[in-house]
Amino acid sequence: MDAKVYNQKGDEVGKVALPESVFGLSWNGDLVHQVVLAMQSNARTPVAHTKDRSEVSGGGKKPWKQKGTGRARHGSIRSPIWVGGGVAHGPRNEKNYAKKTTKKMRAKALYTVLSAKLRSNEILFVDKLVFDAIKTAEARGVLSAWGGIQGFDTLLNKKNNSTLITTTAKDQKIYKSFGNFGNIAIEEVYNLNPLDILNYKYLVMVGPKESMDFLEGKMIKQKEKEKKGKETAVATK
Repeated sequence: MDAKVYNQKGDEVGKVALPESVFGLSWNGDLVHQVVLAMQSNARTPVAHTKDRSEVSGGGKKPWKQKGTGRARHGSIRSPIWVGGGVAHGPRNEKNYAKKTTKKMRAKALYTVLSAKLRSNEILFVDKLVFDAIKTAEARGVLSAWGGIQGFDTLLNKKNNSTLITTTAKDQKIYKSFGNFGNIAIEEVYNLNPLDILNYKYLVMVGPKESMDFLEGKMIKQKEKEKKGKETAVATK
């Protein structure tokens, strides 16, 4: 499986071999949904918080005697049915939204999303990206050049969530040059995940050879770890 590689001027400069284990997977919606939902839940910070009747101030005295007034009986003005009272069944900030997923699940979900993006012709491979200085105009020129490639014509013109650019190293000149584009995001390939990819229309991978080595190694390392764990378990029996 090969893919074309372009430079920052939008010219084709070669090809890169794509591993089938990363870019040749069929769609698995259940797995992707589970991993993405877990990522969103784990990133969630509970902020909304209501006080129940034990936390609001006042209400230590019975409003009126139990009988003889003709009114309904009450024990505290901090009951949820009173104005200014506690809230029943309201949101609490101690709620834990965390969901567990394994490394193998996360890696396979990433590969599944990458495979789907490749089939949709929404991944662009770029050999390298070099800026002499921090210049938004230069970044715009690069995006315009990539927009001339077939299938990527809306890369610069898409209003929201246009493109996610991944690099193999963090370069402040590149990061800051693209910083003024609200529809463009830039991230190191080592932080690539299914949620980020799905949030953007296009994926531009700078340094495809190094990126492929890292992505393929995620599952290889996991398999080696599992194999070592099984061998250790057998040896201890």
